[in-house]
Amino acid sequence: MNYFNNILETIGNTPLVKLNKITKDIKATILAKVETTNPGNSVKDRMAVQMIEDAEKEGRLKPGGTVVEGTSGNTGMGLALTCIVKGYKLICTLNDKQSKEKMDMLRAMGTEVIVCPTNVAADDPRSYYSVAKKIAAETPHSVYIDQYNNLSNRKAHYLTTGPELWEQTDGKINHFVVGVGTGGTISGVGKYLKEQNPKIKNWGIDTYGSVFKKYHETGIFDEKEIYPYVTEGIGEDILPENVDFDMIDHFEKVTDKDAALMTRRLAREEGIFVGNSAGAAVAGLLQLKENFKEGEIVVVLFHDHGSRYVGKIFNDEWMRERGFLAKKQLTAIDLIASHKNEKLVTLSPTEKVAEAIMKMRKFDISQIPVQEKGSFIGSVDDAEIFSKLMEDTSVKDKEVGEVMLPPFPFVELNTPIEMVSAKITKSNPAVMVKDEAGDPHIITKHDIIDAIR
Repeated sequence: MNYFNNILETIGNTPLVKLNKITKDIKATILAKVETTNPGNSVKDRMAVQMIEDAEKEGRLKPGGTVVEGTSGNTGMGLALTCIVKGYKLICTLNDKQSKEKMDMLRAMGTEVIVCPTNVAADDPRSYYSVAKKIAAETPHSVYIDQYNNLSNRKAHYLTTGPELWEQTDGKINHFVVGVGTGGTISGVGKYLKEQNPKIKNWGIDTYGSVFKKYHETGIFDEKEIYPYVTEGIGEDILPENVDFDMIDHFEKVTDKDAALMTRRLAREEGIFVGNSAGAAVAGLLQLKENFKEGEIVVVLFHDHGSRYVGKIFNDEWMRERGFLAKKQLTAIDLIASHKNEKLVTLSPTEKVAEAIMKMRKFDISQIPVQEKGSFIGSVDDAEIFSKLMEDTSVKDKEVGEVMLPPFPFVELNTPIEMVSAKITKSNPAVMVKDEAGDPHIITKHDIIDAIR
């Protein structure tokens, strides 16, 4: 029989998948190391097991103990799986910018989750780093696993991810591209690859609001580089010990917007449903495309699964709120939404003006199209009727055809609200539109006001 003894044995040996559409203009072959097939759906499973097992070997973690960690969610999931199998309790601190899906999944695995503010300094007692350390210090028989400075993190990638890439590419890999957060992946993989071939280039993807790029290029830790950002899983406001800057050839920064949009493109154009840092990695790869030559092999690592970002990156409203997607442009079809299912109120040219006034009162409307034999031949407006009545009260006994104004103009269903609005004037108080079924509707200034509230 072929089976695994527990879920941890399924970690690793993730697939290498060629990107075809998004990278079609790059002459090199672009391969994605898709880490979502790990049981915790992320690359972090690898180092979670390594850190726990090394802590056991060192005697820091004993049966019945508690593991404490500050995490962006993915390491927490890897630790949750490991702790379940090995019988430890897990407490995770997360910052409040992390997706609700990540928090809910950790809780589903029995993890105690503590949410901390994002916009505080790393050494602030409220930060998720500080809170994790405090909990570990106050909890008996616990260990603060510390993925940022625990070198078992990079060790896991040196022992597993690096060798896998070398074997999967038959030693032909030329470039490794990956988002950098704790630094374990790029440092561990990068070290292994450079030991096999010193000419291999390791490209770290950073985000605006992080200190990595400037520190790598100047040796200066510049706090002015630190500000809030949206991209999850990459960038830092600290310098983790796991980041081996000597193994990294270059850092490329990617904006939050470019990372988010590319994440969505990966799903829609490549069929690869992955997380925010994968989008950042591919966006950075495209920015670096001049460095990749024909015949070369470029591997980009995708950290985690898209299901963790359904309420954020894959939510149109969330994207619009942050300016990552254009606001939905209202069109004529949106303006009739409140009365699309109601039959249009019309008049015939032979009806009396008094009947027109009664219809306006009954239906609480100010304009009525005049229809004859299926065609719109005119219109009635309350302001015009009022003006005529002030001049001659007998107008109410006249036929509508005698006092009607020109018919309201028609617009197309997809006419933008700005163009619809421009057609509504004092002399032309409404426009008409036909819906998908061909039924006519009227649009007035009140519809426009309601739509833009």
